[in-house]
Amino acid sequence: MASLKDLRGRIASVKATRKITKAMQMVAAAKLRRAQDQAEAARPYAEGLDKILGKFAGKAMPTGPLQLLLEGTGKTQTHLLVVATGERGLAGAFNSNIARLARDHVRVLLAEGKTVKIVTIGRKGADVLRRDFGKLMIDHVDLRGVRQIGYVHAIDIAQRVVKRFEAGEFDVATLFFSKFQNIITQKPTASPLLPVELPASEGDYEFEPDEAEILLDLVPRALATKIFSALLENNAGFYASQMTAMDNATRNAGDMVSRYTLEYNRARQAMITKELIEIISGAEAV
Repeated sequence: MASLKDLRGRIASVKATRKITKAMQMVAAAKLRRAQDQAEAARPYAEGLDKILGKFAGKAMPTGPLQLLLEGTGKTQTHLLVVATGERGLAGAFNSNIARLARDHVRVLLAEGKTVKIVTIGRKGADVLRRDFGKLMIDHVDLRGVRQIGYVHAIDIAQRVVKRFEAGEFDVATLFFSKFQNIITQKPTASPLLPVELPASEGDYEFEPDEAEILLDLVPRALATKIFSALLENNAGFYASQMTAMDNATRNAGDMVSRYTLEYNRARQAMITKELIEIISGAEAV
């Protein structure tokens, strides 16, 4: 049995840990509200942009680089996986779930004889995937110094991906992230990124200016918007997962304090009883 001094040390240590996890839970809860609002506010814009692009389905596609973005290379041999995770941990299985989905996708593609390349956004996903597929990783986007994710960051990522696509480095790109549903549920998601899909839309439309000029502005914007929306979904999901994980850690720490306190009281009572017996035995001997 541990000594009273050891038990006091354990109780003090767990209480200190509980204070930290409780503070992290409160910080995550405060940040979650803003992150959730941002993610939900971005969804109507992304959905509206998809509807607008859908109006161009079936129209004559422009030539040049824009045609490549819309129609692809005509091959599916080389796949690029853009895997977006968090920069920090202590968020339960949030990061590992996204990485696991990407890892399973890589294994399926490799089994089919495809060539796979990986671009990671966020340190945690890079750390997980590097262990198994380090040789497949060709780029990494570090957002550790970014206090608030902005559209400009999505534009930079989109431009880097498009540059590689136009250089012929891959044929198909897929974006991996976690879609925020509620505080409890975040769904790891794989979404096609390139070539840009034009969802079918009913009706016939006249365009002013012409289709090519409109698409020249909308297609790059749609790519950046899709990435930006994924980053915001990830951000909300991360804080929700961290808040839940820290709440569980705080509860577990409380249970440990109760258990150690009970053990301490029992040991202390046993020591007091032993001392009383020794005193009584000594008195009777006299």
